[in-house]
Amino acid sequence: MTNTTYTNPSDHVQLRDLLFVACITETRVRERVKELGTMLTEDFKDKNPLFISILSGAFVFAADLIRAFDGTCEVGFVRLASYAGTHSTGSVQTVMGLEKEIKNRHVIVVEDIVDSGRTLHFFLDYLREQQPASVCTVAFLRKPEALVFPVRVDYVGFDIDDRFVVGYGLDYDGLGRNLPGLYQLVS
Repeated sequence: MTNTTYTNPSDHVQLRDLLFVACITETRVRERVKELGTMLTEDFKDKNPLFISILSGAFVFAADLIRAFDGTCEVGFVRLASYAGTHSTGSVQTVMGLEKEIKNRHVIVVEDIVDSGRTLHFFLDYLREQQPASVCTVAFLRKPEALVFPVRVDYVGFDIDDRFVVGYGLDYDGLGRNLPGLYQLVS
């Protein structure tokens, strides 16, 4: 690790053996989530959409996004797993399935981060088999350089470099989800 000095302790965080540095502030996160909520409110006016949050990473983003949505809506959850530590396992497992009927529903899939696109690709294929009226995707983060699977993200909070990040629901081995801003791994 380099001998980088941080002047403000809130600019960095140590999680187990790794050091992370702030890259998106809590204030900017809140502003962007509010903007996304306004866009979704406009686009789904009078449609009573079903927000489906992909757990565990998207729960913080989904909670704030749904509060920023000014209309009637419902919420569902699925748990898909594809990460171990700081790396993707290369496969997607359904740990907890969707318990809501989605046929003829307008579905908004809420994802924390789209990097390779594997998880979203897997889940969207599953959703389309259920015959929803429409499906759109919203991701807090997207890593355009890391995309391997062809997935469209309709609403993106932030495009970021292909670096490992924590905070605002994203974790490193279970730690860091409670950080209000976003922090990237110092290499």
